[in-house]
Amino acid sequence: MSSIFHQTVLTALISGGIVAGVPLMLTAIGETISERAGVLNLGLEGMMLVGAYVGFIGAYYGHSSWLGFALGAIGGMLACSFMIVLCVWLGLDQIVVGIAITLAGEGITSVLQQAQFGTSYPRLGAMGEVHIPLLHRIPVVGPAVFEQHLLVYLGVVLVFVLVWVFRHTNVGLNLRAAGEKPEALDAAGVSVTGTRSYAVLCTGALAGIGGAYLSIIGAGVFTPFMTQGQGYMAIVICMLARGRPAWVLVASFLFGICLSITTALQLAGINISTDLVNMLPFIAIMVALVLFGRRSYLPPALAIPYVRGAR
Repeated sequence: MSSIFHQTVLTALISGGIVAGVPLMLTAIGETISERAGVLNLGLEGMMLVGAYVGFIGAYYGHSSWLGFALGAIGGMLACSFMIVLCVWLGLDQIVVGIAITLAGEGITSVLQQAQFGTSYPRLGAMGEVHIPLLHRIPVVGPAVFEQHLLVYLGVVLVFVLVWVFRHTNVGLNLRAAGEKPEALDAAGVSVTGTRSYAVLCTGALAGIGGAYLSIIGAGVFTPFMTQGQGYMAIVICMLARGRPAWVLVASFLFGICLSITTALQLAGINISTDLVNMLPFIAIMVALVLFGRRSYLPPALAIPYVRGAR
């Protein structure tokens, strides 16, 4: 009986880690694209919240998680359009604009939720999961890994597609050049502004989908400020991963475990202060920064506006 109990706890821990890690993974992958191109996007938190709210509204009224993800991506892209115009096109400070986007996203989504639903918080029903034949019957790992929403598997595929894009395509080469030697990219006849613009647009879309996944699948409800710093966690993950999407995948899952440990402890019958458990992801972030911060990678032209002909 005890072995079944332990299996239940481990399954809940792994499954919860995946559910909590997917928004981090998608957002951090988006930030990886943006930072490769030389744009530091501190507005991820706001983009995630916009995607979470718009995505929840789409899934709630449209009765489709995929409609919610699509609208979440659009919401994230709309939020990041301010970063494109103000930072990429006009050359304003990326840190200031990013923080402004986060604050605006927090405020706007909170006001819209209050205006739409008042003090009530409607919940979504269970969304369809994909059961991979045979593999989902493996003890512990099977139910946790191979019984997830299809977006989880598409996100993993995206990681490896991005690895290939970075290593073997001109798009990946242009992105890296925009973040390391933008003047060389310009001399080669490729628009630095255009490259950075579509990179930031991809970041917004992925952050919006990550936020939509959080509200539609992860929580099943939208609440103001529900991201709780996950946008900033994604930035740290991106930097520690040194621009490598595969490491983003691993780190996101590990931090997802920290975020989901509350449920596993409840199943194990261990009563620990919720405040203490909620500190675990941030403690993990600080430990990771202490251990690996010096090895983090930042492109030389990161957060530096590119002005053609300037020295």
